[in-house]
Amino acid sequence: MPLGAYPVRTSVAVSDIERAVAFYEGRLGLRAVWSGPSAHIAGGSRVYESGGGPALNVYQSATAGQTSATLATWYVDDIDQVVDELVAAGVELSRYEQYEQDAKGITARAGGGRIAWFRDPDGNTFAVEADA
Repeated sequence: MPLGAYPVRTSVAVSDIERAVAFYEGRLGLRAVWSGPSAHIAGGSRVYESGGGPALNVYQSATAGQTSATLATWYVDDIDQVVDELVAAGVELSRYEQYEQDAKGITARAGGGRIAWFRDPDGNTFAVEADA
């Protein structure tokens, strides 16, 4: 059976699970639906719910933050409101010289819509995106 028939989750390596929990739960407001070991670290991983189901695996690993690519994107209805809420929670939006970003850090997305990026404490990049 092709993989397209199965749900998929993004996995994100972090260097310190407790610092990650403070960010993902405290700043992003995600709810952990599972906690367990990661390699030899008891309690070293979490699965976070988003959009009504398990969506994001966060686990402690020596490979944390080793990619500059966007690891996951949240598709939102009102990007201005979501960005304002993230900033109010202490999340810093990323700025890129190659993009024209507004005062909030939002830029036009290729093909239409708008997008903004932010990073977790390990430098893992995430985005929020809206069609309007």
